[in-house]
Amino acid sequence: MVPECLKSSTIIPVPKKRSITSLNDYRPVALTPVIMKCFERILLRYIRDFIPANLDSLQFAYRANRSTEDAVSITLHTALTHLQHPNTYVRMLFVDFSSAFNTVIPDKLVLKLLEVGLPASLCHWIRDFLTNRPQVVRISGSTSSPLVLNTGTPQGCVLSPALFTLFTHDCVAIHPTNTVVKYADDTTVVGLISDNNETHYREEILQLTQWCSANNLVLNTGKTKEVIVDYRRSRRTAHTPLLIDGEVVERVDNIKFLGLHITSDLSWNTNTSHLVKKAQQRLFFLRKLRRAGLSSRLLVNFYRAMIESILCLNMTVWYGSCTALERKQLTRVVRTAQGIVGCPLPDLDSIYTDRVKKRAGSIAMDPSHPGHRLFVPLPSGKRYRNIRTTTNRLRNSFFPTAVRAITPCRPPLPHIS
Repeated sequence: MVPECLKSSTIIPVPKKRSITSLNDYRPVALTPVIMKCFERILLRYIRDFIPANLDSLQFAYRANRSTEDAVSITLHTALTHLQHPNTYVRMLFVDFSSAFNTVIPDKLVLKLLEVGLPASLCHWIRDFLTNRPQVVRISGSTSSPLVLNTGTPQGCVLSPALFTLFTHDCVAIHPTNTVVKYADDTTVVGLISDNNETHYREEILQLTQWCSANNLVLNTGKTKEVIVDYRRSRRTAHTPLLIDGEVVERVDNIKFLGLHITSDLSWNTNTSHLVKKAQQRLFFLRKLRRAGLSSRLLVNFYRAMIESILCLNMTVWYGSCTALERKQLTRVVRTAQGIVGCPLPDLDSIYTDRVKKRAGSIAMDPSHPGHRLFVPLPSGKRYRNIRTTTNRLRNSFFPTAVRAITPCRPPLPHIS
């Protein structure tokens, strides 16, 4: 049993974007007692001991050695590998859920936790923790009357992210030609189409819709988008629109996916232009600080935190595939900042190389990572087997570059006395 005073929360609406048009544009963040957060952290470590390491390997959120870079890299590698074959194309559905965390039913969550292997006593505690929760909403010093909730995992609790990922662990692809990549509630269905046969892809979408209905998750068709990657010169017929619950899914040529702009031709011109524009805006503040008389050391710290962090956002995914013109635009920002700071700054090529080697080493040493299977040592043990590529798009992407960048780590030789 969880005392009611420890389950009470104060909801603070946080805007998701600048222009607010509806209540769904606010994110309800729950402020809960600090002592309860401490107790949740203890239980979270306890729960992780029972969860198998290979459970839902394509869920990249709230797990060690996982990030948005891994989610995007796996998605693009799956698509680019398939596009090497003739008469193929890829349909990617970027699913949007409406208030996913707030629609979780505790009873269904407990059933899934029992299937995973959590003790029954802990599952009952979680059910009691998520039910009969009193909450109030506070805006600008005004507080609403209390309301008792029995659904959802509050956004702001320590356990909520882990519980939601366990709740969606059975949302997986039913056909081998499809891949379901998840980062928390951001779900992407990658359909690999050959010879214009979309039967498995459409069955996958139908299965996803039925899964959402069975688990009380509301699929927002209006915000769900689809990107079609088709390099074929001769297309016999136009692509048939995708329908979800009788509503046509909008097809777009550009979408922002986990911080990166993905286009229908999988080029990075839109993404680099966006990053350069954002970084150039922050050069204004760097000039202001220079005129204010800040030392070079503080200016470098500001550059690393506010400008370099933008230019290097998930750069292991896209920098290797950039054109010479795009790299020149990025380098120009670094040189401008270097002239303002007055001392040398790290170049993007060296940062990219270091990050690729570091990320590749982490994946190669993690058997539970979905990209681990791509690192296959040769019999000599001196390097990994190169990934077979027939296009520059795939050859310059992350995983083929990462395999070429590192060498296998040999175990230490036994000591002989």
